[in-house]
Amino acid sequence: MSVRTWMLIAAGLVLAGCANSAPIAAQESAGADTVVATVNGTPITERELRRGVGGTLAKLEAEAYDVKRRHLDALIAARLIAAEAERRGVTPEALEAEEIEARVEPVTEEELSQFIAANRARIRGDAETLRPQIREFLAARKLEERREAFVESLRASADVSISLTPPEEFRAEIDVEGAPVRGAVDAPVTIVEFSDFHCPYCRRVQPTLLQLLDRYEGRVRLVYKHLPLDALHPEARQASRASWCAMQQGRFWEFHDEVYASGSSDASDEAMGAVAAKVGLDMAAFRACLSSREAAAAVDRDAAQGEALGLTGTPGFFINGRELTGAQPFEAFARIIEEELGREP
Repeated sequence: MSVRTWMLIAAGLVLAGCANSAPIAAQESAGADTVVATVNGTPITERELRRGVGGTLAKLEAEAYDVKRRHLDALIAARLIAAEAERRGVTPEALEAEEIEARVEPVTEEELSQFIAANRARIRGDAETLRPQIREFLAARKLEERREAFVESLRASADVSISLTPPEEFRAEIDVEGAPVRGAVDAPVTIVEFSDFHCPYCRRVQPTLLQLLDRYEGRVRLVYKHLPLDALHPEARQASRASWCAMQQGRFWEFHDEVYASGSSDASDEAMGAVAAKVGLDMAAFRACLSSREAAAAVDRDAAQGEALGLTGTPGFFINGRELTGAQPFEAFARIIEEELGREP
């Protein structure tokens, strides 16, 4: 069992996202023009097929590669340990007991307390009650780290080559025409955010997005897309419509910031009217817009686009088309941004 699995089971840590699940990712294959069917003489190509299900396929391809790579690493490790055991004239089990198990120090009370203090906000349940499970997790992590270090030392003196290749990276094509933009409109890196105004994780990630825009000023822009999760947040769609109406008066981001800052899930006409008044909207125009078919259709278009991309949770991000889901830390965004900036000529 991996350390991450131990953390989720033993320590009760939760992932940051409003979702049932959050698939997506994909890439056109080299044979994109291959005909996979014809209808009355008109061909359907691999490109057309993948345009509709590319995200789902790429997710499966990535998962399949991860499974293969983990198993391949395990096979390599087992073979290296067996070879070293044979060289020493011992069994693989005896070698592991000597070089791995015997070299792992017990988890101290100080280490346990430090871990709980550092992760208290992410631990679901009473941390003190969970101390035995957390201790077991830390012990498993130490054992895994020692095993990895030993295998790495064996690999350093062995001739190991890997020809297994990962699937091609997918970049989603997203229509951002008319969507609100924060940051330099001509920035080389675009973060498209699919979000739900009543999702707590969407709210949580907002400071991180502002930090990114500040750190990468002129090089990153943020584009907002609506993806209200009706089953979880029944009033979120109305909040999205209200923000779209605010955009018609050039006040989208002011309205956006106020809704997220309030932390409220009330999207009644009174509540939205109060936000509209606070950000200085023309109230008559706002109320007329809020009940219009145009506002509803605009939000529906965004939501349909997010669903077509395979998103079933929020927040969902695409950084120059590369997927990143959940309320990720600054470093997760920065890693992809730096890679994208490095691609610039």
